[in-house]
Amino acid sequence: MQLTAPLLTVEGLTVQRGSATAVQDISFSLEAGMDMAIIGPNGAGKSTLVQAIMGLLPYHQGEVKLLGQLLNREAKQTQRRAAPLVRHDVAYLPQNFLADARIPMTVAELVSLGWDRLGLQLPWEGWRDRRDAVRNALCKVEACHLAKQSLSSLSGGEMKRVLLAYCLVRPRKLLVLDEAPAGLDVAAEAEFYRLLNQLKQDQGWSILQISHDLEMVRANCDCVLCLNRRMLKQGSPEEVLHPETLNAAYGQGHHDGHIH
Repeated sequence: MQLTAPLLTVEGLTVQRGSATAVQDISFSLEAGMDMAIIGPNGAGKSTLVQAIMGLLPYHQGEVKLLGQLLNREAKQTQRRAAPLVRHDVAYLPQNFLADARIPMTVAELVSLGWDRLGLQLPWEGWRDRRDAVRNALCKVEACHLAKQSLSSLSGGEMKRVLLAYCLVRPRKLLVLDEAPAGLDVAAEAEFYRLLNQLKQDQGWSILQISHDLEMVRANCDCVLCLNRRMLKQGSPEEVLHPETLNAAYGQGHHDGHIH
C-alpha cells in the first residue's frame, strides 16, 4: 500500500534577518487533514518561519516542499509555471489586515479577488460563477449581509469572517494563520474558532497556525511545534504543552492559566 506524501515538508530551514539568525535548522512535516500549531515566546521566529514557508521571506538554508513541489530558491528558477498552481491551493491570513478607508472596496469585491487570484480563472468560468462563489463563501461564514459594505466599516470580528470567506471562494488544501484572531475580544475570538473548526471539518482543510492561546491549541490541534529560534519540541499537545517544555521556551517559572 502506497503511503500518501506529506502536504508540507520543511527540512533544515534557516532564515537570516540582517546579521541575526531568526530561525535555525527547523524541520517538520504536515500531513493532510492535520491542524498544527506553532507556539513560542515573542521574538521566537514564528512569523518569520511561516513567511519563509509562504515565500514572503528569503531563507539561507534548507528547503520547503509543498504538495510535492520544491519551493526553495532553486525551484523558483526551474518551476515558475508550476509554483503558482501550488500557491493557489494555499490561503494565508496574516496577523493584521488593515483596510485603507480611502480605498472604496466592498466585502464582495475583496472576496472575489480570491476567485481571480494569480489569474487562474478558467476559460469557461464567467461572472455568474464568480458571483455565486462569492455569495456561497460569505454564506458559509454567516456574512451574506455584509456583501455590499465597505471594508473600512467592518468590525474586527466581521473582517476575520470576510477573510475566511476569501479563503473559501475557491477550494484550498492548506490554510496558514499567523495569529489570525489577534485584536479580537474574547467573544469574537471564540466565534472565530467556532467557524474555523466548522470549516475545517466541512472543507477538509489542513491548518498551520501560530497561536499564543495554549488552551485553544490543546483543545483543537493535532500537533504542536514549540520554537525559540530553534525547535525545542514537537509532538502532540499532551507531549509539548508540558511545564518543562513551556519553561524552556518562555522562561523558568512560566505558567499559563489554562495549561497545567
